This record gives sequence, C-alpha cells and structure tokens, in this order.
Amino acid sequence: MAAVPLGFDIDAPRWDQSTFMGRLRHFLNITDPRTVLVSERELDRAQAVVAGCRAGMVPPGSSREQLLYAKKLYDSAFHPDSGEKMNLIGRMSFQVPGGMALTGCMLQFYRTVPAVVFWQWVNQSFNAIVNYTNRNAASPISLAQIGVAYVTATTTALATAVGLNLYTKHAPPLLARWVPFAAVAAANCVNIPMMRQQEIIHGVSVTDEDNNELGHSRRAAVKGIAQVVVSRITMAAPGMIILPIVMERLEKFPFMQRIRVLHAPLQVLLCGGFLLFMVPAACALFPQRCSLALADLEPELRDRIVAKHGDKVPYVYFNKGL
Repeated sequence: MAAVPLGFDIDAPRWDQSTFMGRLRHFLNITDPRTVLVSERELDRAQAVVAGCRAGMVPPGSSREQLLYAKKLYDSAFHPDSGEKMNLIGRMSFQVPGGMALTGCMLQFYRTVPAVVFWQWVNQSFNAIVNYTNRNAASPISLAQIGVAYVTATTTALATAVGLNLYTKHAPPLLARWVPFAAVAAANCVNIPMMRQQEIIHGVSVTDEDNNELGHSRRAAVKGIAQVVVSRITMAAPGMIILPIVMERLEKFPFMQRIRVLHAPLQVLLCGGFLLFMVPAACALFPQRCSLALADLEPELRDRIVAKHGDKVPYVYFNKGL
C-alpha cells in the first residue's frame, strides 16, 4: 500500500454543497445510471479503496482520478449512514432506468381502470423500495411498519388514480393524461413519511458542525422528510406534466396514428430524457447535510445543548435522506 496523495481528502466534496449548482454536479456524478452496470466485485473494490483512503493508505500507483472514481462508485451504491451496500433497485442511480419504464407505462396505459390499478401498484412497490433504501439508516423500522406504509401509500395512489380516472371520463383528454401525476404526488406525500415514520416518532441524530452528536430531534426529521417529499414530486413533475402535452400534440399527426404500437416505447424513452436531468436536479434542491437552527429544536433538546455548549452551537446538522 502507498500513502494518500498529499492534501487529498476523499470525503471532501468536490463541489460546493452550499450552492445548487455544486449539489447538481455532485448528484449528476453519483446518480449516473451507468453505475448500475458496474459489477459487485468492482463495487466492493471501490469500498475497500475508500476505506483504505480514509485510513491513509491507497493501492500503489493510484491516481487522483482513480480515487475519485472509486468514491463515485461508493457514493452511488453504499448508504451514507450505515456504509452498507444498497439494493440495486433502491439506488438513486437506478432512478433513470427504473423510473423511465414505470413513468412511461403509467402515462401510456391510463385509459382503463385495470391498467391504472396495475401500473400504480407496480410504481408504489418500486417507490417503497426506494424510500426504504434511502431512509436515514440510524432509525430502524420494523417489517410491520414497512407493510403498513406500503399498503397505505398504495391505497392512496390507487384511490386517487381510479377516482380521478372516473371523474375525468368526460373531461378533455389532456386532463386524463395528468391523472398519473396526481396519483404519484399524493402517494409520495404518504409513502415517504410512512416509510420513515420511526424518524418522526424517535427523531434523527443531530450533530454540531464538527459531526459531534448532540441528540435526536423529531423536528429535524420532519424538516428532512418534507424536503424529500418536495424533491420526489419535483423529480416526477416535468415528465408527467409536460410529456402528456407533447404526446397529445404528436398523436394528432397521421404518421403517429399509423405507429400506435411504438407510442409506449416512445414515452418510455422521452421519460428517460426528462429523468436523466431531473433526478440529480431534484436531489440537489436541498443540501444533503440538512441544517436546523438551534431555536427551532424541541425545547428539551435545545436546553440540553445550551447547558452543555452555551452559544457555540447555533445550528445542528443531520442527514435528510434522499
């Protein structure tokens, strides 16, 4: 093994995380869908390189670019709290291939109730895996709670989708095409808080600026989860709102009417185009390391921090999840 290059810190952000553009470049890097094709062996090697780098040692001849690529693979596949390898479907780098297929099918097969029920169920199953995988891992959740969250979110999505589908039977066609987005937005408002309910009940770990743990805060959990809900809805919005308008116009052309069998693949590809940018953009809306003013904490936690640290801790920090 060789020593880490002088002045190199593998955990230091490559881009300024206090700005949207800095966070966007960061998430463009770690949500790169090409990383889902990387073998398990190479991911494990990247994990070993990162661990060695943190300990001050790297493989001989390692360049800065190789170390940064190992960190990219590590960030794309391993949980930031626990360091455990995340399942493939739940990784944010899988959002483009997985999300484009599901979103395209929801937008294409919206006319009949059975189709709406099936695709909303598949989508909420996918979302449940993603939400569980990207939770704050410091707050464990039981199988029973996962089941309740899954059933509640799926029921909400189905009720919204089927209800609006029936309501818009005689409305302009474009309104019916927007039903899947309404269902997805409503389900996100339920699925994410339910899947991460332990954080709301028991709070998430909060630290000072130097990562020294200060306690657990429920208010911090609520803020983090609310930001994730906004991010997820934003992630889906452009594709599910703009794409129906595009398809509505395209389907009026004679050549499109002759190739109806290609409408679904076309929508899937167009959804992929939207998600390729919107996944990192939505993740970048809020800092990953979220902050909360000391004055906004629960009184008992705030009093304990003030008693121990005085006015030296104006803000606390925590991982909001994705």
